[in-house]
Amino acid sequence: MQSTGTFIATARLAGATPPPTHVLSQSIGLQGVGLLLDGIFGAAVGTTASVENVGLLGLTHIGSRRVVQISTAFMLFFSIFGKFGAFFASIPLSIFAAIYCVLFGLVAATGISFVQFINFNSIRNLYILGLSLFLGISIPQYFNGFNASADHFPINTPAGWFNDIFNTIFSSPPTVAMIVATVLDNAIDAKHNGGDRGLSWWVPFQKRHGDVRNEEFYSYPLRIHQYVPHRFFK
Repeated sequence: MQSTGTFIATARLAGATPPPTHVLSQSIGLQGVGLLLDGIFGAAVGTTASVENVGLLGLTHIGSRRVVQISTAFMLFFSIFGKFGAFFASIPLSIFAAIYCVLFGLVAATGISFVQFINFNSIRNLYILGLSLFLGISIPQYFNGFNASADHFPINTPAGWFNDIFNTIFSSPPTVAMIVATVLDNAIDAKHNGGDRGLSWWVPFQKRHGDVRNEEFYSYPLRIHQYVPHRFFK
């Protein structure tokens, strides 16, 4: 979910069209390849899209692939030498905290900006938006407060894996807000409110040939299409 939102925010900050569904599928698939490589090389954590880099893109207004490729080469090169790692480790945590406040705030504002396409005069939309925001704040607050006082989360069954999954979900404000908003938006008279939901703006970009600029923004680099059969990109 985080990666999908990051892809959409990246497209918006880079001035590209909203990514079509096949682009999102390819992106998640390539991320899966990265996770496979992480497992092969024994990485402690998996691969995910970097929210910080999306915020940096918004600050610098640089969305060039070549810049990303050169930056990647620099990171791979400097990771070989411990002195460079020690230099970055010596940066005070307060500096990192200030940077994160700006970058994460910019990405959050980018997500909120998509709300502009809905009809704010619709009571239905106001109800969904208000309830999802309120529950997204109150439910995680309850779960975290319960854990602080009772030393365990509200969901405390003999199945530890079950507890971990649902306690993690309901302790995350963005996740709770997204679940509530998604369920309500698709359950409350969704069929007859496509215009009020903003779908008239969003849907045309979801098709492969929905916009003439899609090929310009989302074609693979380095002549990959010439070496990999086209059926793998559908």
